[in-house]
Amino acid sequence: MDTRPIGSLTVSTVGLGCNNFGWHIDEKASREVIHAALDAGITHFDTADVYGEGASEEMVGRALGARRNDVVLASKFGMGGGASPEAVLTSVEASLSRLGTDRIDLYYLHKPDEDTPIADTLGALATLVEEGKVREIACSNFSPAQLKEAREASGDAQFVALQNEYSLLHREPEEGTLEACRDLGLAFVPYFPLKSGLLTGKYRRGDAAPEGSRLGGKEGSKFESMGDSLLTETNLDTVERLIGWAESRGHTILDLAFSWLLAHEPVASVIAGATKPSQIRSNVEAASWHLTDADLAEIDDLLAQPA
Repeated sequence: MDTRPIGSLTVSTVGLGCNNFGWHIDEKASREVIHAALDAGITHFDTADVYGEGASEEMVGRALGARRNDVVLASKFGMGGGASPEAVLTSVEASLSRLGTDRIDLYYLHKPDEDTPIADTLGALATLVEEGKVREIACSNFSPAQLKEAREASGDAQFVALQNEYSLLHREPEEGTLEACRDLGLAFVPYFPLKSGLLTGKYRRGDAAPEGSRLGGKEGSKFESMGDSLLTETNLDTVERLIGWAESRGHTILDLAFSWLLAHEPVASVIAGATKPSQIRSNVEAASWHLTDADLAEIDDLLAQPA
């Protein structure tokens, strides 16, 4: 497993997104996934206080157990309770308790808080770093302008990473966000790298969505709506082109989804959720394909083709 830096931390280039735990799979299944990730060499575990309404952090903490020190543990706050100094201090104590640890390695502000000056949030986070409760701080769902505002407002505390959505089918970060991260020296951590499963190859043009799949409308109105918005003719045509290109080189579209992201500076680690150990193994294998500049140019051409 290759590794890359996030601030003073070193993480595996494939991380485990823990958003399924407590929502889509129970503790036994979550433990199996976590242990499979550890066995595969994954050292980057990403959760949040809102995942599973707190259950994800609890499950991750219990499953890691004595291997806690073998991993970089990331969590997030601020999605529901804001990012005031009081909220920061309350949130971290709750997460530390659920995770069963004395520190969080990488602590994210989950989204910007328009009601709290970013300098106030950073001041509280600096206190956590000074106390040893947090090792590095980061942010999620920030725009380039918000990143620059945070850098200008920062004193003793500076974000070292940004986590935003990025994939072959969602390239918005290329419109200034990646450049801002490079300019500011931030690592980039993409979420939704498989676009809710659309980049796994399970959804094909002309075929019905697999029964029970996330975009098949079997898990409730939220995912049924996602299926309506993602399983479009344009997306499915693009997926077919990507599948053909990858398979002509002896790879899968899943391999392409991971390797393409890792070919873009300053991506540090690709976090993807999993509900079973076999997905962990596939994700790790996917990251071993190293794309050339010529490959990337061909992929750009494929993505630019009209439906």
